Amino acid sequence: MNSEDLLLNSAPLGKQSTYISQYQKDLLFTIPRKLKRDEIGIHGSLPFQGQDIWNAFEMSWLNGKGKPIVAAAEFTIPCESPNLIESKSFKLYLNSLNNTSFDSFASVEKILVRDLSEAAGAPVAVSLLPLSSAPEITTRHFEGIYLDNLDITCDTYHTEPGFLSAGHEVVTETVYSDLLKSNCLVTGQPDWGSVQIKYTGRKIQHEGLLKYIVSFRNHNEFHEQCVERIFMDITKYCQPEKLFVYARYTRRGGLDINPYRATHAVSSVKNMRLYRQ
Repeated sequence: MNSEDLLLNSAPLGKQSTYISQYQKDLLFTIPRKLKRDEIGIHGSLPFQGQDIWNAFEMSWLNGKGKPIVAAAEFTIPCESPNLIESKSFKLYLNSLNNTSFDSFASVEKILVRDLSEAAGAPVAVSLLPLSSAPEITTRHFEGIYLDNLDITCDTYHTEPGFLSAGHEVVTETVYSDLLKSNCLVTGQPDWGSVQIKYTGRKIQHEGLLKYIVSFRNHNEFHEQCVERIFMDITKYCQPEKLFVYARYTRRGGLDINPYRATHAVSSVKNMRLYRQ
Protein backbone atom coordinates (compact mmCIF):
# COMPACT_ATOMS: atom_id res chain seq x y z
CA MET A 1 0.00 0.00 0.00
CA ASN A 2 1.51 3.35 -1.04
CA SER A 3 1.56 6.56 1.02
CA GLU A 4 -1.51 7.94 -0.76
CA ASP A 5 -3.56 4.83 0.00
CA LEU A 6 -2.50 4.93 3.64
CA LEU A 7 -3.53 8.58 3.88
CA LEU A 8 -6.89 8.06 2.19
CA ASN A 9 -7.67 5.20 4.58
CA SER A 10 -7.85 7.91 7.25
CA ALA A 11 -10.24 10.12 5.28
CA PRO A 12 -13.91 10.39 6.34
CA LEU A 13 -15.04 9.49 2.81
CA GLY A 14 -16.76 6.12 2.64
CA LYS A 15 -17.10 5.88 6.42
CA GLN A 16 -20.06 6.33 8.71
CA SER A 17 -19.93 9.81 10.22
CA THR A 18 -21.50 11.26 13.33
CA TYR A 19 -23.36 14.52 12.73
CA ILE A 20 -21.57 17.19 14.73
CA SER A 21 -23.46 20.49 14.91
CA GLN A 22 -21.14 22.47 17.18
CA TYR A 23 -18.15 24.20 15.63
CA GLN A 24 -15.23 21.81 15.28
CA LYS A 25 -12.22 22.96 13.29
CA ASP A 26 -10.40 19.63 13.28
CA LEU A 27 -13.06 17.98 11.09
CA LEU A 28 -11.17 19.29 8.06
CA PHE A 29 -9.09 16.56 6.40
CA THR A 30 -6.36 17.55 3.97
CA ILE A 31 -4.51 15.67 1.24
CA PRO A 32 -1.12 16.84 -0.08
CA ARG A 33 -1.41 17.81 -3.74
CA LYS A 34 2.16 16.57 -4.23
CA LEU A 35 1.09 12.91 -4.15
CA LYS A 36 -0.82 13.06 -7.44
CA ARG A 37 1.40 15.73 -8.95
CA ASP A 38 4.39 13.42 -8.63
CA GLU A 39 2.38 10.76 -10.47
CA ILE A 40 1.65 13.01 -13.46
CA GLY A 41 5.14 14.45 -13.69
CA ILE A 42 4.85 17.77 -11.87
CA HIS A 43 8.04 18.46 -9.91
CA GLY A 44 9.31 21.76 -8.58
CA SER A 45 7.65 24.92 -9.94
CA LEU A 46 4.07 24.50 -11.11
CA PRO A 47 3.57 24.62 -14.90
CA PHE A 48 0.20 26.34 -14.44
CA GLN A 49 -1.76 28.90 -12.48
CA GLY A 50 -5.31 28.47 -11.25
CA GLN A 51 -7.84 28.05 -8.50
CA ASP A 52 -10.42 25.63 -7.16
CA ILE A 53 -13.79 27.38 -6.87
CA TRP A 54 -16.14 25.73 -4.37
CA ASN A 55 -19.80 26.65 -3.94
CA ALA A 56 -21.71 25.68 -0.80
CA PHE A 57 -25.51 25.70 -0.60
CA GLU A 58 -26.10 24.23 2.86
CA MET A 59 -24.60 26.94 5.06
CA SER A 60 -26.32 27.70 8.36
CA TRP A 61 -25.58 28.91 11.89
CA LEU A 62 -27.37 30.65 14.77
CA ASN A 63 -27.41 34.37 15.50
CA GLY A 64 -26.98 35.79 19.01
CA LYS A 65 -30.65 35.10 19.82
CA GLY A 66 -30.50 31.49 18.65
CA LYS A 67 -32.32 32.16 15.38
CA PRO A 68 -31.04 30.15 12.40
CA ILE A 69 -29.32 32.00 9.57
CA VAL A 70 -28.91 30.44 6.13
CA ALA A 71 -26.58 31.48 3.33
CA ALA A 72 -24.70 30.37 0.27
CA ALA A 73 -20.91 30.57 0.13
CA GLU A 74 -18.10 30.72 -2.40
CA PHE A 75 -14.61 29.51 -1.49
CA THR A 76 -11.59 30.08 -3.72
CA ILE A 77 -8.52 27.93 -3.03
CA PRO A 78 -5.31 28.70 -4.97
CA CYS A 79 -3.69 25.79 -6.79
CA GLU A 80 -0.39 26.84 -5.20
CA SER A 81 -1.68 25.65 -1.84
CA PRO A 82 0.16 22.51 -0.74
CA ASN A 83 -3.06 20.75 0.30
CA LEU A 84 -6.49 20.11 -1.14
CA ILE A 85 -9.39 19.71 1.28
CA GLU A 86 -11.30 16.45 1.09
CA SER A 87 -14.92 17.24 0.24
CA LYS A 88 -16.76 15.14 2.85
CA SER A 89 -14.62 16.61 5.61
CA PHE A 90 -15.45 20.07 4.23
CA LYS A 91 -19.16 19.27 4.46
CA LEU A 92 -18.82 17.89 8.00
CA TYR A 93 -16.89 21.01 9.01
CA LEU A 94 -19.54 23.33 7.56
CA ASN A 95 -22.27 21.31 9.30
CA SER A 96 -20.50 21.89 12.61
CA LEU A 97 -21.56 25.53 12.38
CA ASN A 98 -25.27 24.65 12.39
CA ASN A 99 -25.85 24.99 16.15
CA THR A 100 -23.05 27.47 16.82
CA SER A 101 -23.85 31.13 17.56
CA PHE A 102 -22.16 33.98 15.71
CA ASP A 103 -22.90 37.68 15.98
CA SER A 104 -22.53 38.53 12.27
CA PHE A 105 -21.79 37.29 8.77
CA ALA A 106 -18.35 38.87 9.17
CA SER A 107 -17.62 36.70 12.21
CA VAL A 108 -18.46 33.54 10.28
CA GLU A 109 -16.34 34.62 7.30
CA LYS A 110 -13.39 35.38 9.58
CA ILE A 111 -13.43 31.88 11.10
CA LEU A 112 -13.87 30.22 7.70
CA VAL A 113 -10.96 32.16 6.20
CA ARG A 114 -8.73 31.30 9.15
CA ASP A 115 -9.54 27.58 9.28
CA LEU A 116 -9.57 26.92 5.53
CA SER A 117 -6.38 28.89 4.89
CA GLU A 118 -4.63 26.96 7.64
CA ALA A 119 -5.85 23.64 6.21
CA ALA A 120 -4.97 24.46 2.59
CA GLY A 121 -1.64 26.03 3.55
CA ALA A 122 -2.36 29.22 1.56
CA PRO A 123 -4.85 32.12 1.72
CA VAL A 124 -8.40 31.02 0.91
CA ALA A 125 -10.97 33.62 -0.14
CA VAL A 126 -14.45 33.29 1.36
CA SER A 127 -17.65 35.07 0.35
CA LEU A 128 -20.91 34.50 2.23
CA LEU A 129 -24.11 35.45 0.45
CA PRO A 130 -27.42 36.04 2.25
CA LEU A 131 -30.13 34.29 0.24
CA SER A 132 -32.32 37.40 0.33
CA SER A 133 -29.73 39.33 -1.68
CA ALA A 134 -28.70 36.51 -4.01
CA PRO A 135 -28.84 37.54 -7.67
CA GLU A 136 -31.09 35.79 -10.12
CA ILE A 137 -29.10 33.05 -11.83
CA THR A 138 -29.54 31.84 -15.37
CA THR A 139 -28.11 28.42 -16.10
CA ARG A 140 -26.06 28.17 -19.26
CA HIS A 141 -23.52 26.07 -21.08
CA PHE A 142 -19.84 26.68 -21.69
CA GLU A 143 -18.92 28.86 -24.64
CA GLY A 144 -17.04 27.32 -27.55
CA ILE A 145 -17.27 24.48 -30.05
CA TYR A 146 -19.43 21.66 -28.69
CA LEU A 147 -17.58 18.38 -29.10
CA ASP A 148 -20.30 16.00 -27.99
CA ASN A 149 -22.13 15.88 -31.34
CA LEU A 150 -19.11 14.24 -33.00
CA ASP A 151 -19.87 10.71 -34.21
CA ILE A 152 -17.12 8.72 -32.54
CA THR A 153 -16.71 5.11 -31.43
CA CYS A 154 -15.70 4.70 -27.77
CA ASP A 155 -14.36 1.56 -26.14
CA THR A 156 -11.76 2.91 -23.69
CA TYR A 157 -12.90 4.11 -20.27
CA HIS A 158 -9.60 4.53 -18.44
CA THR A 159 -7.48 7.56 -19.21
CA GLU A 160 -5.75 7.26 -22.56
CA PRO A 161 -3.70 10.35 -23.49
CA GLY A 162 -2.64 8.58 -26.69
CA PHE A 163 -5.93 9.75 -28.22
CA LEU A 164 -4.54 13.31 -28.20
CA SER A 165 -2.84 14.71 -31.28
CA ALA A 166 -2.40 18.03 -33.09
CA GLY A 167 -2.02 18.98 -36.74
CA HIS A 168 0.07 21.72 -38.34
CA GLU A 169 -2.44 24.57 -38.58
CA VAL A 170 -2.03 27.09 -35.74
CA VAL A 171 -5.32 28.24 -34.24
CA THR A 172 -6.88 29.89 -31.23
CA GLU A 173 -10.05 28.10 -30.26
CA THR A 174 -12.34 27.12 -27.41
CA VAL A 175 -14.00 23.71 -27.17
CA TYR A 176 -16.10 22.06 -24.49
CA SER A 177 -17.76 18.79 -23.55
CA ASP A 178 -20.40 17.65 -21.07
CA LEU A 179 -19.15 14.05 -21.22
CA LEU A 180 -16.54 14.33 -18.47
CA LYS A 181 -17.15 11.69 -15.82
CA SER A 182 -14.75 10.19 -13.32
CA ASN A 183 -15.14 8.39 -10.00
CA CYS A 184 -14.29 9.40 -6.46
CA LEU A 185 -10.83 8.16 -5.58
CA VAL A 186 -12.07 6.68 -2.29
CA THR A 187 -15.72 5.66 -2.67
CA GLY A 188 -15.81 4.93 -6.40
CA GLN A 189 -19.03 6.96 -6.69
CA PRO A 190 -19.48 8.86 -9.98
CA ASP A 191 -18.48 12.49 -10.39
CA TRP A 192 -20.19 14.26 -13.30
CA GLY A 193 -18.71 17.31 -14.96
CA SER A 194 -18.29 19.53 -17.99
CA VAL A 195 -14.92 20.73 -19.25
CA GLN A 196 -13.90 23.74 -21.34
CA ILE A 197 -10.52 23.91 -23.08
CA LYS A 198 -9.14 27.11 -24.56
CA TYR A 199 -5.80 27.09 -26.32
CA THR A 200 -3.54 28.69 -28.88
CA GLY A 201 -1.31 26.37 -30.87
CA ARG A 202 -1.42 23.57 -33.40
CA LYS A 203 -5.04 22.54 -33.93
CA ILE A 204 -5.99 19.69 -31.62
CA GLN A 205 -7.82 16.87 -33.38
CA HIS A 206 -11.37 17.11 -32.02
CA GLU A 207 -12.40 13.47 -32.29
CA GLY A 208 -9.31 12.34 -30.42
CA LEU A 209 -9.82 15.01 -27.76
CA LEU A 210 -13.40 13.87 -27.17
CA LYS A 211 -12.33 10.22 -26.95
CA TYR A 212 -9.70 11.31 -24.42
CA ILE A 213 -12.33 13.09 -22.30
CA VAL A 214 -14.59 10.03 -22.45
CA SER A 215 -11.67 7.84 -21.34
CA PHE A 216 -11.95 9.35 -17.84
CA ARG A 217 -15.28 7.56 -17.40
CA ASN A 218 -14.01 4.83 -15.05
CA HIS A 219 -10.97 6.72 -13.78
CA ASN A 220 -10.66 7.20 -10.00
CA GLU A 221 -9.36 10.64 -9.06
CA PHE A 222 -10.46 13.81 -7.29
CA HIS A 223 -11.83 16.72 -9.35
CA GLU A 224 -8.76 18.91 -8.96
CA GLN A 225 -6.46 16.05 -9.91
CA CYS A 226 -8.46 15.25 -13.07
CA VAL A 227 -8.15 18.83 -14.29
CA GLU A 228 -4.40 18.85 -13.69
CA ARG A 229 -4.05 15.52 -15.49
CA ILE A 230 -5.97 16.90 -18.49
CA PHE A 231 -3.80 20.00 -18.51
CA MET A 232 -0.57 18.00 -18.36
CA ASP A 233 -1.63 15.46 -21.00
CA ILE A 234 -2.67 18.15 -23.49
CA THR A 235 0.57 19.99 -22.79
CA LYS A 236 2.64 16.87 -23.45
CA TYR A 237 0.84 15.50 -26.50
CA CYS A 238 -0.30 18.72 -28.23
CA GLN A 239 2.22 21.32 -26.97
CA PRO A 240 -0.02 24.39 -27.15
CA GLU A 241 1.49 27.85 -26.74
CA LYS A 242 -1.29 28.81 -24.32
CA LEU A 243 -3.73 26.53 -22.51
CA PHE A 244 -6.70 26.95 -20.17
CA VAL A 245 -8.66 23.98 -18.74
CA TYR A 246 -11.80 24.62 -16.68
CA ALA A 247 -14.09 21.92 -15.28
CA ARG A 248 -17.37 22.39 -13.47
CA TYR A 249 -18.72 19.41 -11.53
CA THR A 250 -22.20 18.67 -10.29
CA ARG A 251 -23.09 19.10 -6.66
CA ARG A 252 -22.53 16.51 -3.93
CA GLY A 253 -23.66 17.08 -0.36
CA GLY A 254 -24.44 20.73 -1.06
CA LEU A 255 -20.96 21.39 -2.50
CA ASP A 256 -19.68 21.70 -6.03
CA ILE A 257 -16.01 21.97 -7.01
CA ASN A 258 -14.86 23.81 -10.11
CA PRO A 259 -11.09 23.81 -10.76
CA TYR A 260 -9.28 25.65 -13.54
CA ARG A 261 -5.64 25.62 -14.61
CA ALA A 262 -3.91 27.89 -17.13
CA THR A 263 -0.47 28.57 -18.54
CA HIS A 264 -1.06 32.29 -18.04
CA ALA A 265 -2.74 34.74 -15.70
CA VAL A 266 -6.51 34.76 -16.22
CA SER A 267 -8.11 38.05 -15.29
CA SER A 268 -11.59 36.71 -14.57
CA VAL A 269 -13.07 33.23 -14.52
CA LYS A 270 -16.85 33.17 -14.30
CA ASN A 271 -18.27 31.20 -11.43
CA MET A 272 -21.18 30.41 -13.73
CA ARG A 273 -23.95 27.88 -13.19
CA LEU A 274 -24.22 25.18 -15.79
CA TYR A 275 -27.58 23.49 -16.31
CA ARG A 276 -26.71 20.42 -14.22
CA GLN A 277 -25.49 22.62 -11.38
